[in-house]
Amino acid sequence: MKRESTLHVLKNELKFVQKGGYRAALVWRAPLVFEDSPTCPKQQCSACPDTNCVLMSFVPTKCHYEAVPCRHIPLNEIGETLDSLYRTGTNEEIEQTLQSWLLETIQQLEEPSEQRWLEQAA
Repeated sequence: MKRESTLHVLKNELKFVQKGGYRAALVWRAPLVFEDSPTCPKQQCSACPDTNCVLMSFVPTKCHYEAVPCRHIPLNEIGETLDSLYRTGTNEEIEQTLQSWLLETIQQLEEPSEQRWLEQAA
């Protein structure tokens, strides 16, 4: 069941990105990926990590106790994360990298072999 719920959450996040969800500026800052989307299960202004968040399965174990663990998910083959992209990338680069990661991850989860999912989540 976890694979299906993860797949559902990631597909909703992809729809959010594709509809420009991170392009609408908030009153005092630009939206933060995952944190300002329907994906984030935490209440506004509460601390992370939420151990029930499906994104935690993509966060490297050593980063589980970071203030915002989902910022440390490797998004591409060179290991860029939201944390690194916030410092070096443009909003367009962040959005493109995120969208590519979502599409690839969704594709992997939709593959018939559950073994691949178990290896990725480990």
